Amino acid sequence: MANRPSQSPAFPLPFLEPFRAFWELSSVPAGSALLSFAPDGDGHPVLTLPGFLGGDGSMSVIRRYLRSKNFDPHPWLLGRNEGPHTSGEGGVLVDQRINELYEASGGRKVSLVGWSLGGIMARNAARRIPEKVRQVITLGSPFNSRERTSSISFLFKAVSGRDPNSEEFRTVLEYNRPPPPVEIPTTAIFTKSDGVVHWSTCLEEDHPHTENVEVQASHLGLAVNPLVHYLVAERLALEEGEWSPFDRKASAWRRVAFPSTGFDH
Repeated sequence: MANRPSQSPAFPLPFLEPFRAFWELSSVPAGSALLSFAPDGDGHPVLTLPGFLGGDGSMSVIRRYLRSKNFDPHPWLLGRNEGPHTSGEGGVLVDQRINELYEASGGRKVSLVGWSLGGIMARNAARRIPEKVRQVITLGSPFNSRERTSSISFLFKAVSGRDPNSEEFRTVLEYNRPPPPVEIPTTAIFTKSDGVVHWSTCLEEDHPHTENVEVQASHLGLAVNPLVHYLVAERLALEEGEWSPFDRKASAWRRVAFPSTGFDH
């Protein structure tokens, strides 16, 4: 993947985020017919990790849907995500939560679904304990971020105490960047109309177990968007050890709903 210049989301996308997210949430009932076509899961545990300033409630809609499709979704139980320190030193609190679900399920690997910053945390957890992670799905997660690629850098600094544009923070950015967790299927879901982070920072590099799938959504609406719900369920339903990239050309509606896949964007 070629390096792209640092850039923030284009005006007026950041200002439209709340309105677009509300519309996406309100479309969930209407999208129920589409969601019913997603395949059922095999009951394996799924851990959801919220985005910056989000808590477990922000992922409740997608957990409810995944439960209806025979998955076993769980909240992360770490409160509001206020930055890297929320996951504990070296992500130890996320690792503990994964271990809990792994043991409670009788040794079944845990899939991780992380929204924005939560996706970065999920991805890093899969690097640390790959033997207990089945799949990683990130929703608008800027793990390939560089300087000044977010419209809320000021808010992140105020809440977390970390300046994402500082020299000190560059070591954190370097750790978060590709390559992905080795041998673990990883799907990066992104939207080119993202108003919080620049979409190009949310893309995986080309590896045998990675993919990028574009959806039509806002950043704040990714966890409540019916198209995202369908895609997440479809990915999680793949049998363990039988992962293959998402086929957007399988039907006409998929070609419209998911404008692009792959690595050449």
